[in-house]
Amino acid sequence: MATRKIKRLLIANRSEIACRIMRTAREMGIETVAVYSDADAQAMHVTAADSAQALGGRDPSESYLRGDKIIECAQRAGADGVHPGYGFLSENAAFARAVTDAGLIFVGPSPESIEEMGDKIRARMFAAKHGIPLLPSTDETDAAAANKIGFPVLVKAAAGGGGRGMRVVDSADGLADAVAAATREAAGAFGDGRVYLEKLIERPRHIEFQVFGDGEGGAIHLGERECSIQRRHQKVIEETPSTAIGAATRAAMGKAAGALTAALAYRGAGTVEFIVDPAGAFYFLEMNTRLQVEHAITEMTTQTDLVRMQLETACGGALPQTPSARGHAIECRIYAEDPAAGFMPTSGRVLLVNHPTGPGVRVDSALFDGLDMPIEYDPMLAKIVAWAPDRKQAIARMIGALESFVLLGVTNNTAFLIDVLADDAFSSGNYSTATLQERFSQWAPEASVVLHTAAAALSALVAAGRADSGTRGATSSAASAMNLFADPWKTLGAWRLGGHPANRKSDT
Repeated sequence: MATRKIKRLLIANRSEIACRIMRTAREMGIETVAVYSDADAQAMHVTAADSAQALGGRDPSESYLRGDKIIECAQRAGADGVHPGYGFLSENAAFARAVTDAGLIFVGPSPESIEEMGDKIRARMFAAKHGIPLLPSTDETDAAAANKIGFPVLVKAAAGGGGRGMRVVDSADGLADAVAAATREAAGAFGDGRVYLEKLIERPRHIEFQVFGDGEGGAIHLGERECSIQRRHQKVIEETPSTAIGAATRAAMGKAAGALTAALAYRGAGTVEFIVDPAGAFYFLEMNTRLQVEHAITEMTTQTDLVRMQLETACGGALPQTPSARGHAIECRIYAEDPAAGFMPTSGRVLLVNHPTGPGVRVDSALFDGLDMPIEYDPMLAKIVAWAPDRKQAIARMIGALESFVLLGVTNNTAFLIDVLADDAFSSGNYSTATLQERFSQWAPEASVVLHTAAAALSALVAAGRADSGTRGATSSAASAMNLFADPWKTLGAWRLGGHPANRKSDT
């Protein structure tokens, strides 16, 4: 494959992942171009880039999902490459094709690979063709078909993921309604209402393998990530290595993931996801044709930069030798939500942030004091990662990081995460995708934790006011923040990735 070079990279995304990509691009001497909606005009990714282009609008459909606008911005800025990040257009084959047709380098797989794996029915057929184990499934959605594979079954969207267009059905009585509801949801979310039935494995483990391909049939994998701590099919905590599999199963799963990647002639970063049943058998679930939110834990254990690898393979570079992993890493996703109120989404202004530091602690975030959190986008605020030589130390380090992670103004799930990490199910490693529902459905913060958090938040506010009362207006902020202590879970923290360097913003 002929090599090309990216000198100026447009990041077709926002917030922490855009900042994360910019960090690596800067190290590689690549100029960066941000794009932003009206809601993100003051966002950190805009300030961190070398230049920025306005997309207009607030809703994703008016901004970050407008591939035509993004390509126009790239051409206007003189960019020669586009990195889609994750979410938005990152797994949109039409966008990848349009970027390539415009003469730009798409930092991701080919449109054909995205199409093959993006359709879950086609992906399963491809996996079966190459000997990857599959759960029983059927394209038919009537009771006879469901009885054939055996209840309980999962109704799944053919064109989607992330829990949308998905329903659990325990008996034939509820099948028709579940299929109808999943079809409507899938059509609304993905523009494709096709669904299929799959045998439901109860209390499984959800384990994925990080893969890379060179586009010519070469492929490597960088080990697994355990993603079973999830709520409504949305990942909350991830770790590597998994406690659920031994060396033989790990080797077999890695071999299957690599074979699938090679058979696709896949280019760049991808993730092959599996379900592991209580007996230890594994089955292909899907392939995500992009960088994952949880890529940081792989970076921490393998000491690699996956974004650098993406940029190098996109330009025709060779794959590196498979890196060896060491230690244990855990990631917690900080969401703007209220776990004590049914995980209702929240919003607000960041009054003050304070971030965890220390050996083995990493925070990917784009939060800063005074930021108004937009309600139009995904509620993930930040990701905290902790690495240590072993799992027990990694858990302790993560709990310590979360306890020192302070933000005033936005209710979040930090205290909930601490309780999950401290729970016997997680600490023992004996958990499943059902653990949060079974053990935390009625979660509420303990009174002692409420008082501790309130005191820590007040202390941080006072300290900030003393340090910078003129620019922050800390007196008025402190007075306003006193009202938050009726609900002190309006706290967490973040760090400033690369600070706020001067940039050249373009609104034309």
